[in-house]
Amino acid sequence: MLTLEQFKAARAVLRGVIRDTSLIHSTALSKSTGHNVYLKPENMQVTGAYKIRGAYYKISTLSQEEKERGLITASAGNHAQGLAYAAQAAGVPATIVMPTTTPLVKVNNTKDYGAKVILHGEVFDEAAALAAQLAEEQGLTYVHPFNDLGVATGQGTIAYEIFQDLPDVDVILVPIGGGGLAAGVSTLAKLLNPNVTVIGVEPEGAASMKASLEAGHVVTLPTANTIADGVAVKTPGDLVFPYVQNNVDHIITIPDTELVDAFLDIMEKHKMVVENAGLLTVAALKRIQGKGLNVVSVLSGGNMDVITMASLVQHGLINRGRIFTFSVLLPDRPGELMRVSGLLAQDNGNIIKLEHNQFVNINRQNGVELKVTLEAFGQDHKKQILDHLVEAGYQVKEVDTADFYN
Repeated sequence: MLTLEQFKAARAVLRGVIRDTSLIHSTALSKSTGHNVYLKPENMQVTGAYKIRGAYYKISTLSQEEKERGLITASAGNHAQGLAYAAQAAGVPATIVMPTTTPLVKVNNTKDYGAKVILHGEVFDEAAALAAQLAEEQGLTYVHPFNDLGVATGQGTIAYEIFQDLPDVDVILVPIGGGGLAAGVSTLAKLLNPNVTVIGVEPEGAASMKASLEAGHVVTLPTANTIADGVAVKTPGDLVFPYVQNNVDHIITIPDTELVDAFLDIMEKHKMVVENAGLLTVAALKRIQGKGLNVVSVLSGGNMDVITMASLVQHGLINRGRIFTFSVLLPDRPGELMRVSGLLAQDNGNIIKLEHNQFVNINRQNGVELKVTLEAFGQDHKKQILDHLVEAGYQVKEVDTADFYN
């Protein structure tokens, strides 16, 4: 069972190994939500995620014989790095089965910590099935990434640090994939203060814990479709499920599109990289009712590859109207391109890309198609620019920026 004594033991084992990721007060998010928002930056943790807590503590509880057999696990990335790091520190071999869709940065970091990596399956559940099979065939010690009470105990130590920094916390937002983090944090939080509210946050495309809570037992989703790869789990853990059931007050689900906005908020306002799974709790902030509550958002990890970051930035800017593309047909005569450019300059529209096609049709009065990608200040500025072009007599049509911008 998850007990206060076990949480204390885990805290003692982890002291000097992990970083105490002190809370960061977010003035920007507090202003936009009406609450006092604090960030728990586990993206700054050793190995870039909270997973080191559970992996390291779990290994400390294993017998020498269990360690010598070698360790194996399945992971979408962060548990892999945590276990590889802890296994290297303990001097024992580790094998990690990871989905083929795992970001390259997580795969390479896991290898750098000395683990053997096997890529298998498209989602965590498929990788987990192979890991369990190899554990049985080769006699390896299986360390589950979330469905293990020892692992959950290590993850739960986050709650100690939250209460240390903010004793009067009202709400703790925690991401949920398989449920280990939520089980540990919620259980210890309720032990420290039964009145605290703990809210789990899942992506809409992989809300397996919400479905399980509604059914009253663990269920398996047919698919786990989300950009939050760290929580793309079809089946939550049956061992941790009762603790989530008893200690998590309710679940919020978030569409992937809102994670894009959350990425820009954290990147621009706090200069931090947080992976999509960790951004769930940021996106959930605007769904917390009331005003003036002390709310802690657990940023579970920051292991994101550069290609994904670039894509999120691009789509985030498009979503906010800070980059957009329009097309317009111009008369085929000198000076028309300069006239459009002048109108854009008057409205402080910054041209990123321009395509001038003189051969779109044979009608010289509307024979030139101009496509322009602009940088703007937001949706209001974008509307102002397009309205002024229409007022000047142009027929303007927005086009897909994602295709034209690349």
